[in-house]
Amino acid sequence: MRRPRQLASQVLLLQIVVVAATVLAGTFISVGLVNRQVEEEYEQRALAIGHAVAATPDVVEAFGDPDPAAAIQPIAEAIRKSADASFVVVANSDGIRYSHPNTELIGQRVSTDPTPALAGQAYVGIQQGTLGRSVRAKVPIFDSGGHVIGLVSVGFLEDQVNATVLQSMPIIAIALGIAGSALLARRLKRQTFGLAPNEIPALLEQRESMLHGIREGVLTTDRAGRITLVNDEARRLLGLDASAEGRTIADAFPPGRIRDVLAGDLSGPDQMLLAGDRILVANRKPAAVRGESVGAVITLRDRTELEGVLRELDGVRSVAHALRAQTHEFSNKLHIVAGLVELGRPDEAMRFIAQTALVHQELVDLVQQRIGDPALAALLLAKAAIASERGVEFRLAGETRLPADAADARDLVTVVGNLVDNALDAVTASPGDGWVEVAVQAGPDGVGVRVRDSGPGVTSAAAEDIFQEGFTTKTGASHQGLGLALVRQVAQRRGGWVRVANDGGAVFTALIPAARSAT
Repeated sequence: MRRPRQLASQVLLLQIVVVAATVLAGTFISVGLVNRQVEEEYEQRALAIGHAVAATPDVVEAFGDPDPAAAIQPIAEAIRKSADASFVVVANSDGIRYSHPNTELIGQRVSTDPTPALAGQAYVGIQQGTLGRSVRAKVPIFDSGGHVIGLVSVGFLEDQVNATVLQSMPIIAIALGIAGSALLARRLKRQTFGLAPNEIPALLEQRESMLHGIREGVLTTDRAGRITLVNDEARRLLGLDASAEGRTIADAFPPGRIRDVLAGDLSGPDQMLLAGDRILVANRKPAAVRGESVGAVITLRDRTELEGVLRELDGVRSVAHALRAQTHEFSNKLHIVAGLVELGRPDEAMRFIAQTALVHQELVDLVQQRIGDPALAALLLAKAAIASERGVEFRLAGETRLPADAADARDLVTVVGNLVDNALDAVTASPGDGWVEVAVQAGPDGVGVRVRDSGPGVTSAAAEDIFQEGFTTKTGASHQGLGLALVRQVAQRRGGWVRVANDGGAVFTALIPAARSAT
């Protein structure tokens, strides 16, 4: 099957046809511009010939002969023919011709005004003479004493000048047109990568279907940071509308981590972003064409569902850690009891068993009595076990009261879990024994959460940024700076708030308003 002709070849053929069809129109348009240039060239040529004739010694000496025309006519005709001029006329100070292409006019007065030349001034211009309209020059002839004794008139008929213009114009137009078409075809071939016209829309359709069909967000920018393409998934993930294309990143997004990552101010693979209720993973790569940078390509993956699964996994891990901690703690306590029995101190062993069981059971009873939501109760017991394993005292504040239907368990678990984890990390990183206190209380405005710890607290500088996504004072690849950002996002989405203060350590407080029921 014959391959369709390339777009560049079709454009070249079309351009040649167009150039050939428009040459005549171009000639008439351009002839006025070129005609004056050609006239000036002929004027200068006539002026140069006139000066040469006026300076010829034989011509000057012939003016003293009894019959000047006999000597001057052969010289003038020879010069006229060699210079391809229309006429070379030599006349005396009275304007009487001594030479002319038409010998019958020799001896008669010149047909045009000789005054400028006889006044000693050279003249160039277009005048009507005996042979017709011509471009001519008139030059004075001086004797040895510097007196004007005659003049030389050299001219080229206007028909000869116009013929030169008309002969050159089509050739120039065609040459320039074909050269321009060839350059255009070459440029088009380079820009279209040698594709045929029917291949270009097919390629565009394939690109559009691919970009808008994948479940990954794609956003591209040019060198100036303007958005050049946003596929459907990127619009959904970032909440953009159709007007985003053509705007800069700075115009399309408010200040924050999303804008910094998309603009390239924050670099690195797999950047975590919070976009509304979604958790995204962004990657930004420079784009280059033929080795030249043309912008950047940003890909976005929705990790919201995965984060939900990871949170559930963290819950399972917390339970597992709690069971492991309880097993380890039970094993240690069992060894203590066995040692006391072997030492013959059964009364002390009984007191130790009663005290240990009382402390653990007291926390369990408190959680069961005051926390009506089973998911949050299980979370608090799991965090208590982890705290015990880390050597941190876990407390439940006395004002803690939460009915079973007081709040959305999922949001409350997110807020309490992240705040407690943050507190445990702060206390564990501090020297000495520490404690973490949790208060959860239902009120008329919603559920209030307070998590205190005995850690170093939060500096005033960090208090402004601690809830920003990506901000973290912890080290390690597992810390993405999302925990407190998620807490703030959940609180604000429900119309609440989260704050931090220092009171012997960090004190985080949050309000989670009750979800409004649909009416």
